[in-house]
Amino acid sequence: MDGASGYLVALGCLAGLVVVVVVVVVVLRWRRRDRSRRPVGRRQPYGGPRRDPRRIAVGDIVEIGDLAYRVRGSIRLVEGGWSWAQHLFDDVDGRHRLSVAEDPGFDLVLWEPASRTVAVDPGAPVVELNGRRYSWHESGQARYTASGGTGLAPSGTMRYHDYRAPGGARLTFEAYGEAGWEMARGERLDRGDVTVHPQNGS
Repeated sequence: MDGASGYLVALGCLAGLVVVVVVVVVVLRWRRRDRSRRPVGRRQPYGGPRRDPRRIAVGDIVEIGDLAYRVRGSIRLVEGGWSWAQHLFDDVDGRHRLSVAEDPGFDLVLWEPASRTVAVDPGAPVVELNGRRYSWHESGQARYTASGGTGLAPSGTMRYHDYRAPGGARLTFEAYGEAGWEMARGERLDRGDVTVHPQNGS
């Protein structure tokens, strides 16, 4: 093999190595981005009895898709003749919660805190956030009772402003007691997306 041929072979090997490195980097970045879009929870199968989501209790296991969460605290809310519940999950960062309501249909929403990258006014007719346009749906004040690990007083009041966007996206502002407003975004779930396993197996 002469010098020119050796040079071409070496150049070809180097080009092949560069292609492999680029492919590896792209795959790793894609996997990291894909993981960041998934909710954090315990990835393990559960069997046994099932419970109606309207009867979720502290300690129950809630499966959503292929992820499972233990309920660390529950908040029951009443406003006039309407009642609903919010269940806080014991996930890695304590970010996710599930709201369960019946008015007039069965409504399940998975929530996570939303960071305020822009100034947002609770109660405004329209809120634009992260490329989505949310329209005001309702506002009010409810009384609550808390159980388990919620970080709240056992009872008190909660003020809220709720918004909706096309496709089932939700946005809410909530203030418990004298605390300031907290913002969360949610996605509506179908009844078949949620399976509840009671802590005591009954």
